[in-house]
Amino acid sequence: MAYSKEVRESVLDKLFHSGLSSHQVAEETGVPRATIYGWKKRYMVKKEKSAAVNAQAESWSAEEKFAAVLHTATLSEVELNAYCRENGLYPGQLKSWREACIRGVKPPSKQANRDSSQKEDKRKIQALERELKRKEKALAETAALLVLRKKYNALWEGNEDD
Repeated sequence: MAYSKEVRESVLDKLFHSGLSSHQVAEETGVPRATIYGWKKRYMVKKEKSAAVNAQAESWSAEEKFAAVLHTATLSEVELNAYCRENGLYPGQLKSWREACIRGVKPPSKQANRDSSQKEDKRKIQALERELKRKEKALAETAALLVLRKKYNALWEGNEDD
C-alpha cells in the first residue's frame, strides 16, 4: 500500500516526538511496523547525509565562503543549483553566507553606538538598583524604629497608670 507524504511525515513525527515505541505507533496509526522501520531507516540515512553536507560546508573558511558568494552572485538559478551540487552545498547555505557578508559590511558605528549606549544603560540600571536597595534598607530600619517607639510609648503609658 502506498502512503502519502503527509501520512509518512505524521507517523515519523509521532514516532520521534511522542515517546511511543514503533509497535505502539503502528497500532495507533494502522501502518505496519515493517513500513515504519523502513521509513525510519530512510529518514536516518537522509539526516546523516544532510549532517555530513552541513559539516563539510561549515568547515569552509571565511575567505572560501566569501569567494563562493562572489562567484554565485551573478549566476542564474539553474547555474546556482549546478554549482551547489558540484561543491556539496545547498542554495540556502549560500544565501545565509551572503546575508552574513552583507551584515559584516554594514557600518560598525551604529553597532558601536548601540553597544556603548547599552553599556551606559546597564551602568545606570545597576546604580539605580544599588540606590534602591540602600533606600529599602533605610525604610525598613525606620519602620522598625517606629514600631519600637510605639511599643515603648505604649509600655510607658501603661506604667504611668500604676
